[in-house]
Amino acid sequence: MSSNKSKVGVLLVNLGTPDSTQTGDVRKYLREFLMDGRVIDFPAVPRWMLVNLIIAPFRAPKSAGEYRKLWTDRGSPLLFHTEDLKEKLVKKLDSSKYHVVMAMRYQNPSLEKGLEELMKAKVKKIIVLPLFPQYASATNGSVMDKVMEIARGWQLIPEITFINNFVEHPLFLEAWAELGREMMAKDSYEKFVFSYHGLPERQIKKGSVENYCQLGACCNKYTSKNQFCYRAQCFHTTRLLAEKLGIPSEKTLTCFQSRLGKDPWIQPYTEDVIHDLAKEGVKKVLVFSPAFVADCLETTIEVGQEYKEEFLEQGGEKWDLVPSLNSNDTWVECVKDLVESRT
Repeated sequence: MSSNKSKVGVLLVNLGTPDSTQTGDVRKYLREFLMDGRVIDFPAVPRWMLVNLIIAPFRAPKSAGEYRKLWTDRGSPLLFHTEDLKEKLVKKLDSSKYHVVMAMRYQNPSLEKGLEELMKAKVKKIIVLPLFPQYASATNGSVMDKVMEIARGWQLIPEITFINNFVEHPLFLEAWAELGREMMAKDSYEKFVFSYHGLPERQIKKGSVENYCQLGACCNKYTSKNQFCYRAQCFHTTRLLAEKLGIPSEKTLTCFQSRLGKDPWIQPYTEDVIHDLAKEGVKKVLVFSPAFVADCLETTIEVGQEYKEEFLEQGGEKWDLVPSLNSNDTWVECVKDLVESRT
């Protein structure tokens, strides 16, 4: 009896990035991103009006300027860090068993292109890894939704497995701890801020199990009822990393950044935390952004530059950002284990 020589397909998916820093390309990216009903969870018509008549036209020029601060000779850091991760993973996995591709949820390289490559390779199974540590409908859920939408049109659909979060994976935590220890060896910090991407409160409440979520102390414990609550996962990530790094709980702060619009988003807001720290007379802060695995606009510019300016303007002396995982070797081992454990 002959054995099945087909490989397992691995699809690494990150959020996405404009093709260039030109305002037109940034506007195109924003439109695709914000028209996703899992990102802005409004009905289609008001969402279209909000995105195409208000947000994209007015936000694109400013965002293009922010992307220019970020861009390098290799282009978008989010893109090339994900490419580097993929290349390192290819070298770690058995090439006779795995076919690895990468894609972006929005823009290029597209999910359609990535899945098409795997189907042409005649893989027997596809493992989809959205590169977002904490599950959220607007990120992991959106990737899963889009993959299923694309696969729906295929005549033959292989087994598809989704990895929906990895906040507790030991190597994920160790990779962050390595980077944290390196920074902590350089200076003595008074407080440690863990800043995560924010979400509208309504999105958290929509996923609440038995109305368990109160957007407060319910996130102090990670249980079966809040295991898919984004806010609870973020607090859980902070506790696990602080424990691994030996940081006392009274020195850690969990907060949320990148608000959009006037509706309430999950709190505490990073801007408010900065104000409180300055008011308390805290001078030296080390910041982690564990919702991101690759440096991007939200880490390098928002946390690393804009929040730093705010902190220094209010009397702080040092606001250091721990680099993201990017293609850290321990992080690559984590991704390898995530893939092999699903094979």
